Amino acid sequence: MPKQVDPVARRADVVDALFRVVFREGLQRASLRAVADEAGLNIGSLRHYFANQQELMGFAMRAMLDRVSGRLLRRIDEAGDVDALTLEQRRRLSLDLLAELLPLDETRRVEVAVFVDFVTAARTHPAIDAGLAREAAVGARALVRRILRRAMDSETLRPDLDLDVETERLSSLIDGLSLNTVLYPDLLSPEACLDVLRAHLDGLTRQGS
Repeated sequence: MPKQVDPVARRADVVDALFRVVFREGLQRASLRAVADEAGLNIGSLRHYFANQQELMGFAMRAMLDRVSGRLLRRIDEAGDVDALTLEQRRRLSLDLLAELLPLDETRRVEVAVFVDFVTAARTHPAIDAGLAREAAVGARALVRRILRRAMDSETLRPDLDLDVETERLSSLIDGLSLNTVLYPDLLSPEACLDVLRAHLDGLTRQGS
C-alpha cells in the first residue's frame, strides 16, 4: 500500500525547510527547487502543495504569524489568575510574555530573520503580499497592547501611563532589539536583549510589593 502522507504535517515540514533556506541563504535563493531539496522532496511533490514560490511564501508567513501568536496566547492562558500573584511574579510574567516576541533562541532567531527578509522584499516586489507584513505589524502591536492592558488591570504598571503611547514605545523597542539581535549578534546578545527589555519594564511598573 502507498504510504499515507499527512498534508498538514507535510506543509509544516516544507515551511520549516523554507525558513532554513531563507535564514541560511536569503529570500532570493528560496526557489521551489531549493526548498524541495531542503525538505527532501522532489519538485513535483512540492508543487502538489504549492503551485509557485509566491503561494509558498504566503503560506509560510501565515504559518509564522500563527506560530508566534499561538505561543504567546498559550502563555497568557497558562498564566491563569494574575490577581493571585505577587507584584514581583506579575512583573516576571509580563517580561516572560514579551520575551516570546524576541529572538532569544534558534527558533525565534530564524523566524525574525525570515520575517525581516520578507518585509524588506515586500516593499518593492509585487509578487510578495505586503498585506501580510502589515498584518504582522498590527498583530504584534495588538499582542503587546494585550499584555500591557493585562498588567494595568492587575495593577502591575503605574496608573499614570498612556496605554496607546506605551504600546508604541514597547513595540518599537521590541522591533529594534529583534532586528539588531539578528543582524549584529556579536553586538547584542540574547542576554543583553532581555536585560534591555527588563529595564524598560522596570520603568513602567509600580514600586513596592
